[in-house]
Amino acid sequence: MTREYRKISWVLWAGVALLLTTLLLALLLAQIRYRTSLGPPLQDLGPVANFALTNQDGHAVSLDALHGHVWIADIIFTRCMGPCLKMTRHMKELQQGLPPKSDAKLVTLTTDPDFDTPAVLKKRAEQVGADPNRWMFLTGSKKELSNLAVGSLKLTVVEKKPEEREDPSDLFIHSTIFVIVDRKAHLRGVFQTTGEGIDPEHAKTQILAAARRLERER
Repeated sequence: MTREYRKISWVLWAGVALLLTTLLLALLLAQIRYRTSLGPPLQDLGPVANFALTNQDGHAVSLDALHGHVWIADIIFTRCMGPCLKMTRHMKELQQGLPPKSDAKLVTLTTDPDFDTPAVLKKRAEQVGADPNRWMFLTGSKKELSNLAVGSLKLTVVEKKPEEREDPSDLFIHSTIFVIVDRKAHLRGVFQTTGEGIDPEHAKTQILAAARRLERER
């Protein structure tokens, strides 16, 4: 083997080694970026108990309907003229932000079942462009709603006394947060999207990242 041939061989092997090293570093960087996009690990905040409610189409819904799905939930009432409108808008943005292949669900509970019948909720769902295959609005008895919202999802709902109301729509004090539940029906995250100092875009990014992370869990 001539000196020139050995020199060429060494240059070729060095080039191959450099290429492999570059590819490996690119792969590691891509993995780091992907893990970062998923957000921090999510704690297990406890199981969600079974429930018996009714969706906007008048169909009975229990926890079984959400089994195997990641789901994002909030609580509003349609007569609310305050933060509920913002929350529904944010939920619509989450619907738009979920990938088409995602099987995550969106769940909106009402605090006001006496008024928010399935027909009322269906009208609201149509007004905001809710995908019926993705986003369900749930009503039912006050006890069942409270058991799910307060008992399992750690949301807050307090009905205001008539003398405490500032206007006819000032009916409830309730949480303005979104929560996320994993495929095994365990509460895994709580996110604030409205309020002073809250960036709704950042909150939306966090929620969507949490949904991606949980959908990867088995």
